[in-house]
Amino acid sequence: MSHAQHTPALPGKIARLDHTAVFASDRRLSADLLAAVLGLEVGAPFGPFLPVDLGNGVTLDYYEKRDEPIQPQHYAFLVPEEQFDAMIARLETLGVTYYADPNHTEPGRVNDLFGGRGAYFDDPDGHNMEIMTRPYVRP
Repeated sequence: MSHAQHTPALPGKIARLDHTAVFASDRRLSADLLAAVLGLEVGAPFGPFLPVDLGNGVTLDYYEKRDEPIQPQHYAFLVPEEQFDAMIARLETLGVTYYADPNHTEPGRVNDLFGGRGAYFDDPDGHNMEIMTRPYVRP
């Protein structure tokens, strides 16, 4: 059977992100934190990766990298409005400070961008994670 027979058909000219590697000094710690905040579960290890399935066909594959510093990245998650308050409560329970802005100058606050709500928080390696209930309005 060819690879094309295993791949679900996508409409022409569409590329969908399937997975991305997230570097972490401790893949379990980082994957557990994100999964806890988003109300998800960490999957079984897959080779060197520890996956967090986001439920929309995209997986974050945590990859442990201990030989050099982790370069922080930004990851934004569009979340249901009805789950946002629970996510903020989980951040508070975990003792993780959240911020209304990406520069982390407004601790303990959420924003109201584009008619929704959003917040930023750091994962254990300094990745700037964002939860938001409305996508950004792009020109």
